[in-house]
Amino acid sequence: MQVQNDAQPYDTINITPMLDLAYVLLVIFILMTTAGVQGLTMNLPKPSNKPSTEKHDVKIVQVQQGGSVTINGAGVSMAELESQLNSAKAADPKFNVMIKGDAKAPYAGVVSVIDLVNRLEIENVGLVTGRIGT
Repeated sequence: MQVQNDAQPYDTINITPMLDLAYVLLVIFILMTTAGVQGLTMNLPKPSNKPSTEKHDVKIVQVQQGGSVTINGAGVSMAELESQLNSAKAADPKFNVMIKGDAKAPYAGVVSVIDLVNRLEIENVGLVTGRIGT
């Protein structure tokens, strides 16, 4: 039978207290992050119960595959488009413009129409797209 000498160093390190500390810190960090993120309080606008009775004119500007531009189906140049949009804005400042670009239309043509609408400071502008799956 051998008697172990107490002066001999240990062969293994006891990591249990270190793991306990790591788990406690993990729990503290989880609690602090969930307590800090409660959500944002926002005052959202409420819609009115009355339907809108305002009717505004709608101009549909189409950019065709070859780069030609039409407004409500009639072919126009960029200068004619600008004059027609100016006259429509003078008649009704809140009229709507819908920009519809062909899938194979040159990108520059669509961008030039968007730039024209921005330059004329027309507020109600939309981009028309096709439905998904059609």
